[in-house]
Amino acid sequence: MISGGFDMGGFSSRGGFSSRGGFGSRSSWRGGGDDSVQIDPDTKAFDQNIARRMLPFLKPHVGQIVVAVFLVIVTSCATMAGPLLIKIAIDDGIATGDTRVLAFAAVLYLLSLVVMGVSSYTHGAMMAAISQRMLHSLRVRVVDHLQKLSFRYLDSNEIGVIIARVTSDVNALNNAFSQGTMTLIADFLVLVLILGAMLLLDPALSLVTFVVMPLMYLITRVFSSQARSRFREVRHRVGMVYANLQENISGVRVAQSFTREDLNYRQFQGTNRENLDASLRAARVMAAFPPAVELITALAIGIVIVYGGYRVIDGAITVGILVAFLSYVQQFFMPIREMSQWYTNLQQAMAGGERIFQLLDTDPEIVDKPDAPVLSGVNGHVRFADVTFGYDPEQPVLMDIDLEAKPGETIALVGPTGAGKTSIVNLLMRFYDVQEGQITIDGHDLRDVQIRSLRSQVGMVLQDSFLFSGTILENIRYGKPTASMAEVEAAAQAVGIDSFIKRLPDGYQTPVMERGGRLSVGQRQLICFARALLIDPRILILDEATSSVDAHTEILIQRALATLLRGRTAFVIAHRLSTIKNADAIHVLRDGRIVERGKHDDLLAAQGFYAELYTTGVTAGLDDAKAAGQPSAVPST
Repeated sequence: MISGGFDMGGFSSRGGFSSRGGFGSRSSWRGGGDDSVQIDPDTKAFDQNIARRMLPFLKPHVGQIVVAVFLVIVTSCATMAGPLLIKIAIDDGIATGDTRVLAFAAVLYLLSLVVMGVSSYTHGAMMAAISQRMLHSLRVRVVDHLQKLSFRYLDSNEIGVIIARVTSDVNALNNAFSQGTMTLIADFLVLVLILGAMLLLDPALSLVTFVVMPLMYLITRVFSSQARSRFREVRHRVGMVYANLQENISGVRVAQSFTREDLNYRQFQGTNRENLDASLRAARVMAAFPPAVELITALAIGIVIVYGGYRVIDGAITVGILVAFLSYVQQFFMPIREMSQWYTNLQQAMAGGERIFQLLDTDPEIVDKPDAPVLSGVNGHVRFADVTFGYDPEQPVLMDIDLEAKPGETIALVGPTGAGKTSIVNLLMRFYDVQEGQITIDGHDLRDVQIRSLRSQVGMVLQDSFLFSGTILENIRYGKPTASMAEVEAAAQAVGIDSFIKRLPDGYQTPVMERGGRLSVGQRQLICFARALLIDPRILILDEATSSVDAHTEILIQRALATLLRGRTAFVIAHRLSTIKNADAIHVLRDGRIVERGKHDDLLAAQGFYAELYTTGVTAGLDDAKAAGQPSAVPST
C-alpha cells in the first residue's frame, strides 16, 4: 500500500521507445530533471500568477458559478436565520406565552432548514460538475502539452513523476480553485453575517467575545506556516513513489530474472517510508489544528456564558439573546476552521500548480519554423553533412558525420554499443536537432520543413516492438487510422503474419494486452513491421528490428523486407549479417565517428575495424547465421 493518502491519483506503466539510443530515458547523462530540485520553503503560500493562469479554465463556467454563488448566499442567509428565529421563539413566544408566535417561529425555522438543505445540495452538485469539467480540461491540456515536448524533456524527468503531475497535482490544483473557492466564498459570507448579527444582538457581548481573536490569528499563522512546508514535501515524496513504482512494474521481468525482488522491495519500502514520514508530519499538523480551534471556541463560549449570564441577571439582555449568541459563537469558528482547511488545500494546490505550470511553460525544443513548408513527394535522397550532436551539448556522441543515401539505397550502420548508430536515426526523425552541420532530404533541411510531414514520410521499426492496448487491427492501423481492412490485411500478408492473426479466436479484433504481453517477441515484431508497411513510407528505419526473433521468423521477415525495401531508402541497424550483407553501403561507427564505409566484401578485404568486428564479434545472430549456412561470425553493433 502506498502510504499517505494525500490525493495519490493513478499511474500508468512506461510506454515508449527503446532506452538504448535516446528513444526513452537516457541514464548516462540524465540530471534528475526539475523534480529533483529540493523543496523551497520560501515559495509563496498563495501565488497570484498560478491563480491568474487558472482563470481560463474557470471562464467557460462563469454562468454556472454565478448561480452557485447566489445559492451560497441563500444557504448562508438560511443558516443565519436559525438562531434569530430561536431568539424570537424564546423571548416573544415562550416568555410571553404567545403560542402563535412560537408556532410561527417554529414553522419558519423548519422552512429555513429546508431552504438551506435544497440550496446547499444544488450548489454542491453544480460545483462538483464544474470541478469535474475543469479537471478534464486541465488534464487534457497537460497531456496534450506532454505529447509535444521534445525527447530531451523525457530524458531528464522520471516518467512516474510526470504521471504524478497529471494525476494528483492536477487534482489538488483543481480542488482548490473549484470546490475550495466556493467554500471560501460561503465561509467568508457566513462570517460577515455572523459578525453583523452578533453586533446587532449585543455590541458589548460581541466585543468581549472577540478578545479570543488574536489567539485564533496566532494559531492560524503557525498552522499555515507549518502546513505549507509539510505539504510541499508530501507532493515531492509522492512523485518519488510514482517513479519507483512505475519502474518496478515496467521492469518486473528483468527484476525476476535477476532475482531482485527482495532488493527492489526494500528500495521501494525506503521510498514509500519517506513518503509515509512526510505524510505523517503533514497529518500531525492537520490533526493539531481542529482541537486548537475547538479549545478557542470553548473559551469563547465560556466567556459568553459568564458575561452574558451576568447581563441576563442584570436584565440588560434576554435569555433568547444569550441562547442565539451562543449559537452564533459556535457557528463563528466553524468557517474559520474550514477556511484554514481550505488554506491547507491551497498549500497542496500551490505546490502542485508550480509543477504543472513548470511543465506547461517548458517549450518543445523541436518545433516548426513559422510558415514551414510541407515535405511532400519525397524521393528519399538523404544527406548528413558535417553533423555533430550530443544529448548533453558538452559531450558530443556524433562528430563530423558525412553520410549520403541515394533514393532506394539501403544503408547499414554497424559498430560497438554506444558508437552513435541510433543517434543517427534519432536525428533523421528529428527527435533532436543537430548542433553543427545539417541533414537534408531531397535537398530540404529537416529544420525547415513541417515535422509532421517529415515523420509521415518515414517508417520506423525498433528493437523494442511496442504494442498499445487495443486490438491487433488498431495496432496495425496505428499510423494510418483510416486504412481499409483490405489494406491492413495486405500489409499483414506482406510480412507473413496474416495467417497467424486469422487463426486467433477473434482474428484482427483480438485484444492485445499492454505492450503485447500475450504475443511472442517475433509476433509482436511482425505486427510492428505491418504497422510500418501500412503507411507506405519513402524512408525506412530498422533499429535492431530483427535481433529478437528466431531463425524461422527471420526468414519471414527477410522475405517481407525484400518487398518492403524495394524502391525505398532504408537505414538498417542490425546484429545479423543476413540483414546487412546486401546493403548498398555499410557505415562503420566508432566513438561517434564513421571510420569505414563500403560494401561487405570490400570492408572485409580492407582488414580494418569492420573486419576486426567480423572476426571477433559474438552476437545474438551468430547461431542463426551458422544455421543458415552463412559465415560463423557477424559484425557487432
